[in-house]
Amino acid sequence: MPSARRRAAMHLAGAWLAGLTLVSACDVAMAGSSLPPLPAMGPSLRKAVAFQTNEQPGTIVIRKNEKALYLVTGQGKALRYQISVGRDGFGWTGTVKVASKTEWPEWRPPKEMRARQPELPAMVPAGPYNPLGARALYLSRDGRDTLYRIHGTNDPKGVGFDGTSGCFRLTNTDVIDLFKRVAVGAKVVVE
Repeated sequence: MPSARRRAAMHLAGAWLAGLTLVSACDVAMAGSSLPPLPAMGPSLRKAVAFQTNEQPGTIVIRKNEKALYLVTGQGKALRYQISVGRDGFGWTGTVKVASKTEWPEWRPPKEMRARQPELPAMVPAGPYNPLGARALYLSRDGRDTLYRIHGTNDPKGVGFDGTSGCFRLTNTDVIDLFKRVAVGAKVVVE
C-alpha cells in the first residue's frame, strides 16, 4: 500500500496530466505527509423548469446547443442542469442508455485520446483528484460502451462551454444529485 504522500503525488500527477490545476508540488511538500486539500464541489446549477417532451419521467434529454441536461420529472416538468459539451469535432447526437454508475470513478483515457495527448497516464486512480469528478454515468448503445460519460468535474469553472472530448460535464454537486435520481437503464437522448 503506497504511503499517503505517494498517493497524494500520484493523484496530483494524474490531475496535472489531465490539465487540472489543484495545488502546486510546493504545497504538497509543505504539507508533509498529509493529502492536499480537497477540490471544491462547485455550486449547484440545477433548476426546476417547465419542459415539454414526449419522453417518460427518468429520461435524460441533453440539448447541446443550450449546454443543458434535462432530467424529465413529470408531465411538462424537468430538472435542468448546466453542462459542458463536446468541443468542435467531438459532438455527437443519438439515443443511448445509462449502462452503469460509479462513485468516485477511476479514469482510463481511451486510446484515441492518448494518441492525441501522449502525456496522459494510462489510468488515474479513483478519488477526489480524478478528472471524472465525484460520479460518472457510463453510456452505452446496443449494449456496447460508447466511451462517453456524464460526469462531474473538480474544476467548477469547467462547466458551461464546449470543451470536452464528447462527454457531458457537470459540477460535482450537480452530478451527485443527478446520480441519485437516475436509474441504470435510463434512456438518454442527445440532441
